[in-house]
Amino acid sequence: MVWFYTLASVVFVSLLSLVGIFFLLADRTRLQKLLPFLVSFAIGALAGDAFIHLIPEAFEKLGAGLSTSLLIILGMVVFFSVERFIRWRHCHIPTSEHHVHPVATLNVAGDAVHNFIDGIIIGASYLVSFPIGLTTTVAVVLHEIPQEIGDFGILIHAGLGVKKALLFNFGSALIAILGAVLALAVGPHLADFSLAMLPVTAGGFIYIAGSDLIPEVQETCGGAGVTFAHILTMVFGIGLMSALVLID
Repeated sequence: MVWFYTLASVVFVSLLSLVGIFFLLADRTRLQKLLPFLVSFAIGALAGDAFIHLIPEAFEKLGAGLSTSLLIILGMVVFFSVERFIRWRHCHIPTSEHHVHPVATLNVAGDAVHNFIDGIIIGASYLVSFPIGLTTTVAVVLHEIPQEIGDFGILIHAGLGVKKALLFNFGSALIAILGAVLALAVGPHLADFSLAMLPVTAGGFIYIAGSDLIPEVQETCGGAGVTFAHILTMVFGIGLMSALVLID
């Protein structure tokens, strides 16, 4: 059943790459207004999964010692290194003349590496338990939706046609399946592999929320009402992760 749940989750996450078509179907102005709130929701979900599910589970299984804390920091370093070496960062706001993006090939390559890591994370999480796998998948999904819309916008901005942009985006998303298969095939044969991935994943989620997503939300304009709406959607993301504790 672990294989079924993992592969079903990564296939669903991969299909989210096709959500970019809504970038063309939806009203551009409304979409640009909505995306920052989706990002706020993703911040709450990522932070909630890290602090409510992954870190407590890691402390319980591995112990609340120095090694577990270092693995959390390692996750932050790994995600930081991936972005630096590929010279690519998550981008959730659609392209505009005031928002310059990397070239299409660089974006696809970086997205493929990111999706590969997502697959490993989801696979390793399901190896620990179904609840941890599910909450991690939900966190990834909520992060992927605004990201995939942004990625599609980058490819269109780079001059690709709609069909080719969807194909490239979907192709890079499918790399997540390879990561999941690798985690499921190798994980059971490596002592504490899946458990060690819990704090590493938590560190990665904290890095994404703090380094990539929060700065984007902070750059959005608006008065007290908009600020309150961002806080509320972030709290909703945390609340969702809290509610998922009930499946344990």
